[in-house]
Amino acid sequence: MKHTTYIHERSDWTQWQWSHKELLPLVSRVRILQGRLLGKLSTLGFDLNVETQLDAVTLEIVKTSEIEGEELNIEQVRSSVAMHLGVDNSNMPAATLEIDAVVTMMFESTYHYEKPLLLDDLLGWHRALFPDGYSGLYRIKAGSLRDNSQGPMQVVSGGYGREQVHFVAPSADRLDHELEQFLLWFNTSDDKLNHLDLVVKAGVAHLWFVTLHPFDDGNGRLTRAITERVLAQSDESHQRFYSMSAQILKQRNDYYKILERTQKGNTDITKWLAWFLQTLEQALLSALETTDKIVSKAKFWQTHREQALNTRQVKMLNTLLTDFYGKLTTKKWATMMKCSADTALRDINDLVDKGMLQKSVASGRSRSYELIL
Repeated sequence: MKHTTYIHERSDWTQWQWSHKELLPLVSRVRILQGRLLGKLSTLGFDLNVETQLDAVTLEIVKTSEIEGEELNIEQVRSSVAMHLGVDNSNMPAATLEIDAVVTMMFESTYHYEKPLLLDDLLGWHRALFPDGYSGLYRIKAGSLRDNSQGPMQVVSGGYGREQVHFVAPSADRLDHELEQFLLWFNTSDDKLNHLDLVVKAGVAHLWFVTLHPFDDGNGRLTRAITERVLAQSDESHQRFYSMSAQILKQRNDYYKILERTQKGNTDITKWLAWFLQTLEQALLSALETTDKIVSKAKFWQTHREQALNTRQVKMLNTLLTDFYGKLTTKKWATMMKCSADTALRDINDLVDKGMLQKSVASGRSRSYELIL
């Protein structure tokens, strides 16, 4: 028997196997969390529901690019996502054509989750990622499968001089057949007959497509877009309320390790699927936490809807209600709001008088403040 280095060198490499017994508890936990999240969101009013989507989709798009080492302007991404959701974005910075293209691609991948995934879809998404035909300084074949002109496709992580090769993808001359097989499997609707839960299918699809790495660049982002499409099918909703990419980014080193081990293993992908489902579980827990914050924020503003506040106070209170880290001090207020320490203290004392802030009990010698919720 021929010695193989990577799973795709096996003749039966897509005859995936896994332990249903080992994965069943994870699938159950993920399904319960999906139900909890969608149930909680169904009780929200329209505005809060849209705000949750706006946060989740913005996070997904920013983080899926960050995994690849590309930092997008978060406010521009948010502006583009708002436009796609029909939310007023007149007070947000205009998005670039490149960002708009990426956002459109992400919405396309999930909004039409019930339709078959076609090769033309993948080629179109790839063109959207590279509208000018360049990846950084390098010209690439946007909207076309890679060829052999660049040699073997290596999947690497790390910056220049620190690259680590995790595996080598199949040769370009195999791609037409391999993608045809992938799409045939992906679009098969007898998953229930095969007892294939859609959250498991998402994990298999992720591994299968990232193994093929069919394009010159952008394969990671397209893999995660495909993953989102299957997760939308599992939720039976085109609305996205959690970000798998944000969770993968938090565990990026572990992601590349399990990916490399799986590529060098056999067709039993139980360990990969267990990692994928655990990561999805964490993404759902984070989304539930975020949703709770959005609900608390709405209740807070409803309670204090008649208070007269300046723009600094509104901005800081919104920060405290969402993503503020550490303790709020006068110095921190002054730095974040770009004002003097005296102005910061007046702003804070005014909010204390209005019952919106209070002095922290455990502030010690350095006085700090916290929200009254």
